[in-house]
Amino acid sequence: MAAHLTVLDEQDERLIAALRRDGRASLSELAAALGLSRATVRARMDRLAARGEIVGFTVLTRGDVTAAPVRGLMMIGIEGRGTERIAARLLGMPAVQALHSTNGKWDLIAELGTGTLEEFDAALTQIRRLDGVATSETSLLLSTRRPGSR
Repeated sequence: MAAHLTVLDEQDERLIAALRRDGRASLSELAAALGLSRATVRARMDRLAARGEIVGFTVLTRGDVTAAPVRGLMMIGIEGRGTERIAARLLGMPAVQALHSTNGKWDLIAELGTGTLEEFDAALTQIRRLDGVATSETSLLLSTRRPGSR
């Protein structure tokens, strides 16, 4: 079963990205960061929640990352000067857990995480279809080791 992909406008994606960075941000802080009024931010949050795009607000702990067992790194090449626009779109996508700018061959590296391979594939397809994404290469993460762990 393919994941249902809803089209969000740029303001919605920017709002979701801001909430991902700080889920405790006040309406005033969000409005200032996005250049919108408090009323507009509140209305957009209510609409996103009503549509099921935002299903709740929670705290992410280290143990929570296991909720996305299918993980990978997607290296993305962007044509033209669309990096900031594409970065904002990526940060609004549920599968994107972090986004890194880099030097060298790739413009951006997205850390992706989903519950299933099918969801992962749907996320890759959605990213590849973004206007301005010229090329990409993805590697699944098979295991992760951190300093101080065995």
